[in-house]
Amino acid sequence: MSSLLNNLFHGRTTEGTPAKAATTPVSELVAQSCAEEAETTMLKTIGWISAGLGAVAIGLFVGRELRQRYKFNRRTPYDFYAHSGDSEDMEFGVGV
Repeated sequence: MSSLLNNLFHGRTTEGTPAKAATTPVSELVAQSCAEEAETTMLKTIGWISAGLGAVAIGLFVGRELRQRYKFNRRTPYDFYAHSGDSEDMEFGVGV
C-alpha cells in the first residue's frame, strides 16, 4: 500500500517509469484501492466462515453415525424383546 502511494505521489508507475497524466485524482485511486482490499477481506472472511460451518456439519453427521453404531453394538437381550407381543390397540394404564 505504501509503495502504491509513493508511486502515485511521485508520478511513477509500478515499473519505475514516469506515469502519464492521471485522469483521476489520487484520492479516488486510494479509495478504489481501499475498497478492493475491503472486498477481498470480506470474501476471505465469508470463505472461512463457510468452511468452518461445513466442517461442523460434517463433524455432527459423523458423530451421530458413530454414536448410533456404538449404541447398536451394545444392545442387551432386553432390547431385543422389549416390545414383543405388544399390539397397537393395547392400552396401558388402569384397566377399566
